[in-house]
Amino acid sequence: QTLRRARGYAPKPIPLPPGFDNCPPILAMGSELKNTFCLLRDGQAILSQHLGDLENAAAFNAYQNTLNLYLNLFDHKPSAIATDKHPEYLSTKLGQELATANNLTLHSIQHHHAHIAACMAENGIPLTTPPVLGIALDGLGYGEDGKLWGGEFLLADYQGFKRLGRFKPIAMIGGEQAIYQPWRNTYAHLMAALDWNRLKQEYGDLDIIQFLDQKPHPLLHQLIEKGINSPLASSAGRLFDAVAAALGICRTECSYEGQAAIEMEALVTPDSLNYVKEVGAYPFNIGKLDQETELILEPYPLWLALLDDLQQDVSKSLIAAKFHQGLADAIANMVQQLSPDLISNHVILTGGVFQNRILLTQVSENLERMGMRVLTHSLVPPNDGGLSLGQAVIAARCRGGFRDKP
Repeated sequence: QTLRRARGYAPKPIPLPPGFDNCPPILAMGSELKNTFCLLRDGQAILSQHLGDLENAAAFNAYQNTLNLYLNLFDHKPSAIATDKHPEYLSTKLGQELATANNLTLHSIQHHHAHIAACMAENGIPLTTPPVLGIALDGLGYGEDGKLWGGEFLLADYQGFKRLGRFKPIAMIGGEQAIYQPWRNTYAHLMAALDWNRLKQEYGDLDIIQFLDQKPHPLLHQLIEKGINSPLASSAGRLFDAVAAALGICRTECSYEGQAAIEMEALVTPDSLNYVKEVGAYPFNIGKLDQETELILEPYPLWLALLDDLQQDVSKSLIAAKFHQGLADAIANMVQQLSPDLISNHVILTGGVFQNRILLTQVSENLERMGMRVLTHSLVPPNDGGLSLGQAVIAARCRGGFRDKP
């Protein structure tokens, strides 16, 4: 699996699937984190090297300089520009400026749709293929409804998508602070599952409850209830953070994005995974929220089982293994329940969370046993480093007007 395209990989062109042979020239601006941009023309995509996180001034300057270099080097004159839907991404703002200055069509592409399209493109899925099921798991992406997404089950093709299911939305207390202080996610998940009095009464001896008991509960409760700087997010990444902090991993803070999830994955051993087959993985519920048609992956039973294991002094390695296997089983169960809505047996696994080797392997094996054909990433990163490829092919499909072959 490629995590960052650099020397030896960029700017080597990526051949596009059948149907994109004579597509119009497109410039896709990429994401805010792990940024790359993409030049698409005549059946090929040229993805830039990893340029970094654009919130860093040096990275943003390098992004602009490298973009100008590529446009000149490849004599690329785009007919349209594709950006992420997030209005505050610097890549989005720069794309809007370029589109206005050059009188170009601007395509605003949903984050997780772009993840899925990128995986489709690198796996050679033709332009006219009927919609496939894409499972996009990451930290955060701006949704069609203006809310934060991150655990999505989308029926998608290159032109559009329909959301069939998602992880249960949970508050991100303090907004972006929840990314770097995982205890905030643990607190929000526990409050969504149980009330504080019950937690204190039944699990007050646990280290995580004693830690959270020192926090300002009235304030935190008010932030959640009133949605004050605490947006709801259906984020798989924040679920990983919440479980990791409950185990004492990066509980107070992370020094880099995804640290808690990475360290928790490292706890899982082959022996602990094998033992899970005997003792059972953590359960999840699948259902619907009031007046909604989409299926929801509900972690409530996970938390009850996990807290009980902590009281029984179950090893962190086994708890981490039970979480990984339980989540993989829940994802397969979700796909099983969505099967009446599916047109093909293709399933796309994408997003930064699928950099987790254990989860990727377990989900793939579960789905293949169900007769699904699982497609994953190899040429471009599953994280936001591959996003610009997805943006480009979606914009090309929406743009139409493919030139006739000479």
